[in-house]
Amino acid sequence: MLDNKLAEMAQDLGCEVRKNEPLSKHTTFRIGGSCSYMIIPNSISSLSRLVKYANDNNVRTLLLGKGSNMLCADEGFDGVVFLFDDTLGKVELISDDTIRAGSGASLMKVCREALNNSLTGLEFAYGIPGTVGGAVFMNAGAYGGEMKDVLKSVTAMDKGGELHTYPASSLELTYRSSRFVHSGEIILSAELGLSKGDPESIERRMNELMQKRKDKQPLEYPNAGSTFKRPEGQFAGRLIEDSGLCGEQIGGAQVSQKHCGFVINRGNATCEDVKALIEKIQKTVYEKTGFELECEVRIIPYN
Repeated sequence: MLDNKLAEMAQDLGCEVRKNEPLSKHTTFRIGGSCSYMIIPNSISSLSRLVKYANDNNVRTLLLGKGSNMLCADEGFDGVVFLFDDTLGKVELISDDTIRAGSGASLMKVCREALNNSLTGLEFAYGIPGTVGGAVFMNAGAYGGEMKDVLKSVTAMDKGGELHTYPASSLELTYRSSRFVHSGEIILSAELGLSKGDPESIERRMNELMQKRKDKQPLEYPNAGSTFKRPEGQFAGRLIEDSGLCGEQIGGAQVSQKHCGFVINRGNATCEDVKALIEKIQKTVYEKTGFELECEVRIIPYN
């Protein structure tokens, strides 16, 4: 009932509301049942009112961007999903070397804005299939770079709908984690500090990294990116391959033969297929190598 009231409030505020929206349409794994309601906020002020109501009334909510690091339950999500897309994805140059990007903006879009302004430092993120909000949340990184290398500040909303701006030094940015993993705050925007560079060199580096992704990662299949965090002094993919799990399959879920660090959806994989395969990988790798693999993908339960 409270889900219904939140949805009605969102409609009154002019937000788009979808009932029983399949999460498989909004995750890169292409897995997940329907949520009770999906709300696409049309402004920060609308979001503030909705977030305050949800928290005051214990309405279960989930934030979703590109869904690139997420595995949703086959039953769906018993609650309300806030979808952050280009509505909250404005990207703008605010000084000679600083870009402000909304949390719904794709990293690809921000990288192109940097290139258009001859700014270097963000090339590592070109090709990461996520939004700014998700990238900040997990301190996304690749090819020797991380979000913490370029973040200057982040503006976020607390559970009461109030806004706060935090300097990068207070964001607790560590390997695939940040303060937002446990704070319950909603990332709204980030300011990225970059450096002036040669646009041809920047574009060349971006294209090189994109080609590396195409050559080494199973982009032809739905997946959620690297399935496991990198163990200290090792690579998850190598440990999985050395454990004889290359191509291992449960249902429609498979260890990629192109890159063993990825679990892919070969077609009609369920959440339970993926979870069972993840557990098998963790158990086998530990038995054979002594390394405990920690899952990097966020698993979202039904309730």
